[in-house]
Amino acid sequence: MNRIQQMLSVDKRLLSIYFTAGYPKLEDTVSIIKHLEQSGVDFIEIGLPFSDPLADGPTIQHSSKIALENGMTTKLLFKQLENIRTEVNLPLLIMGYFNPILQYGVEQFCSDCKKVGIDGLIIPDLPMEVYNSTYKDIFIEHGIAIVFLITPQTSDERISVIDDSSNAFIYMVSSASVTGSKTGFSEEQTSYFKRISEMKLKHPQIIGFGISNNDTYTNATAYAKGAIIGSAFIKHLEAHGTGNINTFVTQIKTPK
Repeated sequence: MNRIQQMLSVDKRLLSIYFTAGYPKLEDTVSIIKHLEQSGVDFIEIGLPFSDPLADGPTIQHSSKIALENGMTTKLLFKQLENIRTEVNLPLLIMGYFNPILQYGVEQFCSDCKKVGIDGLIIPDLPMEVYNSTYKDIFIEHGIAIVFLITPQTSDERISVIDDSSNAFIYMVSSASVTGSKTGFSEEQTSYFKRISEMKLKHPQIIGFGISNNDTYTNATAYAKGAIIGSAFIKHLEAHGTGNINTFVTQIKTPK
């Protein structure tokens, strides 16, 4: 059982935080990870910046642009993370588009993930069928979990297939729009959450896109194992740098 599976087995609702590596400053990556663990988050998604992040909203697109301008690269990210497991015990995932991973070399990427202690990958534009036919054995060989995404438009039949192919959690996108913080969920979104919850899938679901405060976190975790916050946290980093991370996390987890 890897760190992700261990965390998913804990009897509580989980909070994951996403941030872009190399943002706001190039050397902030490890500091942010350490502050997030100290603040009580349950797992962390490290965004691999990309020049054409089509599924991301303006906040994450901006952070990716700044990170690249700062000089962040895939190779540098692994260099920054080489000693992370001497200080951090939480599950760590890398989330990014497939193009940089393919350019780096999928096998080398997975090998370097294993070396630094990355537990899983979220690659939104890697189709499940391509993963299963071409890359699954590489991921398994290096002990890297794969996380697939579903949306409100994903059919029940395909969700069941994704559930069968998963070995961690299912990333449940709250809407068909790009990433970005919202003030609440619509009735349509809530119905979607209920529908997936009632399917009784084998793997837990973590809801992402549109989680920004305690209300949206509480509403999402009423139907799923956990929730992911990205854009709202990046806005916090833009305003405060790496300071007051504990305050941000506390506000999410504590009802008003």
